[in-house]
Amino acid sequence: MPGTTRVEIRTLKVGRYCCVDDKAYKINSISKSKPGKHGSAKARLELVDIFTGQKISHVGSVTDSIHVPLIEKGTAMVTHIEGVEVHAMNMRDHSMMILPLEEEMEIDAGKEIMWMEALGLYKIIRDH
Repeated sequence: MPGTTRVEIRTLKVGRYCCVDDKAYKINSISKSKPGKHGSAKARLELVDIFTGQKISHVGSVTDSIHVPLIEKGTAMVTHIEGVEVHAMNMRDHSMMILPLEEEMEIDAGKEIMWMEALGLYKIIRDH
């Protein structure tokens, strides 16, 4: 999957990210079981989608590989708001970005915001 790397489930930690079914999730909790007589140890991941907030569980062997998204974060200056889109200038390379408007945030033209990108999707994570 483009935009990801693969790691073993045993190396994941709470608060980090992983991909299941081509969606990026944040890890809320991890519980591991001991190996049984006829099988290997299992891990149960409680996950929340970073873009929609949907919660899921994923169970796999601790030696299984799982995709981890390559997440990019940065700051941008809001130029204007058009409907449900926020138009902003990336502070790193001064390119223009169009981000989805987050309802609960105080976003106005001229203010600085923090954004994150994973798997080609963007989200505003903080208003300054």
